[in-house]
Amino acid sequence: MISLHGPQGAVDHGGSGSDGSLPAHAVWIDLNDPTAEEAAKVERTTGIRIPSREALSEVESSSRLRRNRDGLSLSTPMVTFDRSDFSLKPLGFLLTADHFVTVRYHDMRAFAAVRKRVDDGDGDGSTSTRMFLLVVEELVDNLADLLEEMSGDLDSLSTRIFDFDAGARPGARKGDATAPKRRDLALRRLLRSVGRHGKSLAKVRASLLGLGRITAFAKSECGQVLGEGDLPRFDTLGQDIASLDEFETRLSETVQFLLDATLGLINIEQNNAFRVLTVVSVVGVPPTLVASIYGMNFKHMPELDWVYGYPYGLALIVISAIAPLLYFRKRGWL
Repeated sequence: MISLHGPQGAVDHGGSGSDGSLPAHAVWIDLNDPTAEEAAKVERTTGIRIPSREALSEVESSSRLRRNRDGLSLSTPMVTFDRSDFSLKPLGFLLTADHFVTVRYHDMRAFAAVRKRVDDGDGDGSTSTRMFLLVVEELVDNLADLLEEMSGDLDSLSTRIFDFDAGARPGARKGDATAPKRRDLALRRLLRSVGRHGKSLAKVRASLLGLGRITAFAKSECGQVLGEGDLPRFDTLGQDIASLDEFETRLSETVQFLLDATLGLINIEQNNAFRVLTVVSVVGVPPTLVASIYGMNFKHMPELDWVYGYPYGLALIVISAIAPLLYFRKRGWL
């Protein structure tokens, strides 16, 4: 799909001239998952070669930041901003003195917001460089909002982790054989949630890194054609991206802290299981010893001739099993 915008707002949306060309005075041409025919149409009108999706996805800096004969070819991975399908997809910027072309493969509210601002006269899109600034500024604002949402999610996750109390969770009554399974399932969910946040932050970091490189490269290459007030906007963008980088770093550190805390809870649960096994094995030792003593084949064993010898032996076995349990309970080990 092709969207066009000129200095006075929307020129056309997905339209073309009678000869199949696009209006030459369109400043911003937005290609959303373009077909080969749409890309060729833009190339005929602007003279700008439209890169393929594979070319935009290349990771080396020389491919992502290039100065061509007619202008700049810039690309970066960008998050989809869809929390249900949070992924990275390539985003391309083609910038010349007369045109600004964006190539993307997913819908982003930043582009819709810029179109609305231009249509309403709220943004200065009179030149290709200023339209570029509008789009990048909106992307940075969207990334800031996304990081704020993630910060709130991590606060909620932190509360869930540090308020995790196996004995007080719903249904985890004393003697309930299913309580350990519930605790295990809850810990698995916490661990998966921490992992998802870590992956999401890594994708946001990649987007911020790409935008930071693009902004710095465009500022240095467009220095001679920048209008009054454009250079401070580039400086402000650089500062905003740097501050978001710091904020993302703090969130990544929080994720690592929560991961350590979750693994600590898992270790505690494992230690509890081993402690129970240890207590059971220790409690079984004294009765085994008593039974072993009275199972020895000595000829002279007075208890064998007692009337109450058998009850005595059984009582001794029970007492030797109960005594360690009482001791462990008093020490708080059980």
